[in-house]
Amino acid sequence: MPRKKTVSLQRRLNPDRKYQSVLVQRLINKSMIDGKKLVAERAVYAALESAAKKLDSENPLEVFEKALKNVSPNFEVKSRRVGGANYQIPFPVAGHRQLHYAFSWMVQASRAKSGMPYSQRLALEIVDAYNETGAAFKKKEDTHKMAEANRAFAHFARG
Repeated sequence: MPRKKTVSLQRRLNPDRKYQSVLVQRLINKSMIDGKKLVAERAVYAALESAAKKLDSENPLEVFEKALKNVSPNFEVKSRRVGGANYQIPFPVAGHRQLHYAFSWMVQASRAKSGMPYSQRLALEIVDAYNETGAAFKKKEDTHKMAEANRAFAHFARG
């Protein structure tokens, strides 16, 4: 079994029912709890439409894709042991992994909020990501700051 997922090992996801988008399907899957896909699907669709309405946009998919682009990280830090010391080494993030982080951070930030239904919390997080604010965007900024601060150790990356 290879350490990295090769293209042949990655599952192909079918697009979602409403927008025919694989990205929306991945958000639904990340939002799902206890295998209740229909509940997650309803919440995500409600959140996308609510976010588009708040931003006065006709196309919820465009809003979502721009929000996702704003939250996707370009760099991450990985711990590496070199001569008895641990260094945080910055690495560029691959495309599928960027999306994984973006979805995870958006869902985490939505679940951390309280006092309203999940669909409203997710809608707020999508609007915040679209406007480059909010918890998920802050997580991306923090990751980039860590990578920038540890740029001096980039030469330790395997080459």
